[in-house]
Amino acid sequence: MRQKIRFIINPKSGVGRKNLIPGLIEEHLDLGRFDYDIVYTEYRRHGKLIAKEAAESGYDVVCAVGGDGSVHEVGTTLIGTDTKLAIVPAGSGNGLARHLKIPMDIASAIKCINENNAIKMDTVKVNDKSFLGVAGYGFDAVIAKKFDTHTKRGLRGYIYLIFKEFFKYNPINVSIDIDGKVKTLPVVLLTVANSSQFGNGFAISPKSDVTDGKLEMCILKPFSIWSAPSIIYRFFRKTSDKSRFTEILSFKNAKIHLSEKIAHYDGEPFDVKADLNVSVVPQSLNVLIGK
Repeated sequence: MRQKIRFIINPKSGVGRKNLIPGLIEEHLDLGRFDYDIVYTEYRRHGKLIAKEAAESGYDVVCAVGGDGSVHEVGTTLIGTDTKLAIVPAGSGNGLARHLKIPMDIASAIKCINENNAIKMDTVKVNDKSFLGVAGYGFDAVIAKKFDTHTKRGLRGYIYLIFKEFFKYNPINVSIDIDGKVKTLPVVLLTVANSSQFGNGFAISPKSDVTDGKLEMCILKPFSIWSAPSIIYRFFRKTSDKSRFTEILSFKNAKIHLSEKIAHYDGEPFDVKADLNVSVVPQSLNVLIGK
C-alpha cells in the first residue's frame, strides 16, 4: 500500500539554500512507495498547524525539514498519534537527528526515509509543554534566547554568542526534587536530557537513550575559566559524565525550582514558571531513524 508523506520545510532555518530540497526529494524519495506533498512554514509555530492537519488527514509520515526548532514544532504535534515523524536535518545544530543517526547530508537523509526504520521514542512533559530531545534552564537557555534573534546562523553564530555571553553570566540557583531527595545548588547548566546532545556533536548526556523510559538531569557546576577548555573537550569527546564539575542523575519524574525563569526546549527559547514538574512519557512518538 502506498504511503502519504508531507514534507514541512522551514525556509528560514539554519544554513544553506532551501530551494534545492524539492528537487532532492523528487530525485531520492522512493516514489513507488510514497505520495508526497511539500508545505512551507510562513511564521513561527506554523509547523504545528501543518503537522496537525496532516495527522488528522491520515498521513503516514510527516517530515520536518529544518533544525531542532522545526523538529520540535512538528514532532511535539505528532505525540500520541499514529503518524511517524521523519527528519531531514537542515539547521544549525540538528541535535536529535544526530542522536537518531540520521545522515546530515540532505540526499542521504531522504534516502533514509525509504528504509522505514521506525521506533517508538519517549518524549518529555514539563508542566504544559512537551519536548523531544533536550531542555535547558541555565547558560544554554540564555544562548538559545540570544541566538533566536541573532543574524549569524550556524555553528559560528553559536560560538560567537557563547564567548560574548560567558564572561558576564552568573550561575542560577536551582532546587531539584527527585523521589523526595532535594538538592539545592548554583549551576551553570541544568539540562533535562532525553537524547544525548545539543547538536554539532556537543554531547551533554552521552548515555541518554530515547527508548529507555527514563531521563537524565545533567548538572554543570560553576567552574573557573581555566577549566573551560577541558570541560568543552569532554563534551565533544562524549565523556562529560567523567568531569568533576558535572553530575548526571537518572529519573522518571522530578520537580525543579528555578531562580531565573527562562528555558529552551529542543533549542527553542521559552519563558517558564519558577516551579516545573518534569516527567517522561514512554513510547509516545513514532519516529524514523537512521541505521
